[in-house]
Amino acid sequence: MMERLATASILCLLLAVPAGAKCEGPEHRQFDFWLGEWDVKNLGNGRTGAVNRLTSVYDGCVIREEYTAAGPYAGTSLNFYDQKTAKWHQTWIDNQGKPLFLSGGLEDGKMVLRSDPEVLPVQRITWTPNADGSVRQHWESSADGKTWTTVFDGLYTRRGEAGKNE
Repeated sequence: MMERLATASILCLLLAVPAGAKCEGPEHRQFDFWLGEWDVKNLGNGRTGAVNRLTSVYDGCVIREEYTAAGPYAGTSLNFYDQKTAKWHQTWIDNQGKPLFLSGGLEDGKMVLRSDPEVLPVQRITWTPNADGSVRQHWESSADGKTWTTVFDGLYTRRGEAGKNE
């Protein structure tokens, strides 16, 4: 009886996954320009003080970020495209216990993700792929949703080949 119940449960789970649910569409590749291993330079002070590694995982459905600064700061994020909402999502957590939840998508060739506009301060992060292969990350914050202040302005330059699907 337990064996039949387990088999029936597995079949229900398999049938619940829609056909073609793999992450193969072009929307799933919109953030691939960020894949790789990067030196991160803070454009505010001119120092390179972090390494960021972004890899494609779970059959190309997720981009995993592993950020390590020169000091004791580190964090990680999971980034994914949601077919139902047609939006990208980022869930970030650092070693200080500070989470960040963002969503958005491509705007004029840039990936722009924002926090919930109903919760102040609003966060907005824009990733811009540059012609030389580098990526600019510009993080802004707004106490009123209208006036923006730069939190971090960074330039990512490639360290080497990384980001291959694991």
